[in-house]
Amino acid sequence: MGPVRGVKKRRKTEKKVEHIDSASGSSEKESVDWWVEFSKRIGGLQSPSKGLDKFESVFKISRKTFNYICSLVKEDMTAKPGQFSFSNGKPLSLNDQVAIALRRLSSGESLLTIGDALGLNHSTVSQVTWRFVEAMEERGLHHLQWPTESEMTKIKSKFEKIRGFPNCCGAIDTTHIMMCLPLADPSTKVWSDREKNHSMLLQAIVDPDMRFRDIITGWPGKISDNMVLQSSNFFKLCEKGKRLNGKRIELPEGTEVGEYIIGDSGFPLLPWLITPYPGKDLPEPKGEFNRRHFATRMVAQRALTRLKEMWKIIRGSMWRPDKHRLPRIILVCCLLHNIIIDMEDEVQDEMPLSYHHDSGYRQQVCESVDKTASILRDKLSLFLSGRPPS
Repeated sequence: MGPVRGVKKRRKTEKKVEHIDSASGSSEKESVDWWVEFSKRIGGLQSPSKGLDKFESVFKISRKTFNYICSLVKEDMTAKPGQFSFSNGKPLSLNDQVAIALRRLSSGESLLTIGDALGLNHSTVSQVTWRFVEAMEERGLHHLQWPTESEMTKIKSKFEKIRGFPNCCGAIDTTHIMMCLPLADPSTKVWSDREKNHSMLLQAIVDPDMRFRDIITGWPGKISDNMVLQSSNFFKLCEKGKRLNGKRIELPEGTEVGEYIIGDSGFPLLPWLITPYPGKDLPEPKGEFNRRHFATRMVAQRALTRLKEMWKIIRGSMWRPDKHRLPRIILVCCLLHNIIIDMEDEVQDEMPLSYHHDSGYRQQVCESVDKTASILRDKLSLFLSGRPPS
């Protein structure tokens, strides 16, 4: 995983991938009883069975996924029992705290709005959410890892099935996280981007299942995609031959193709990063190559759109966010995004993707071209042109 500016250095960015256990530490009946009580604060219920439907509509995840998230953060969230309570003095349970934090992250509503709706002081909403963010950083990082060798074999196969790209390991894209900052403060100028907004960047590498495999965030929105990439640990590992260094394949005409990812024209053309041909109305097979390339890298656009659709705290313009905490919130949203995929949560399948994740931002163009990569792209183009469209 790439650097996340603001994350405490003592935390390891790579852990062994662990088996997902959806056990929450409490019985199904206790979980239902908790929801019956909690839901009364957000509109009430007629029966527990209806509550199950409403649960998914409120949190946009299944009860199984919710219970698993609770199990991840239980140790950290219950370290100081009774520290937080509702306005009536009732202590917040583990489920209460996780529900409040998820509501804050997924709705994007203000602390006051959530506090008023749930009978909480807005400062309690803030503190509970931040405790959850810290716990997820500590306990959930194994859900955002570069693939193992066996995982990568499956990833390559899935990418090839999309539009034929052989040995492809990921798709990269960048999105802006909008911020509402005071114009009178000179320190906010650094966050002003090329579209005259205040924003922070998230750059992500995605697998065919829309799972984030590497991210870097924390840079001001005016920084180019290329510059963000070059600042990343992923770039350094690739340049040293320590990443995307797996099995090479041989095309029918004899050209060897190593592992690579694909990205749009905002990125440099490198031996391990294949971008589309520049220009419009291109002759074949370049035009065919670009169409296949676009269809394949769409998985990254869909992943970032899904991320912002689900975790609306990073979709709109955040009101004067703490620039040191925001990267950590973005990271946790990415972890939650991956957990939902890892849990095979069917609730997500029903969510429409209704907008572009970076609307209002013009396509960047990077003119950096590696000669070896240019030859490789031409070879791939000829190879793909000999295949019927998928």
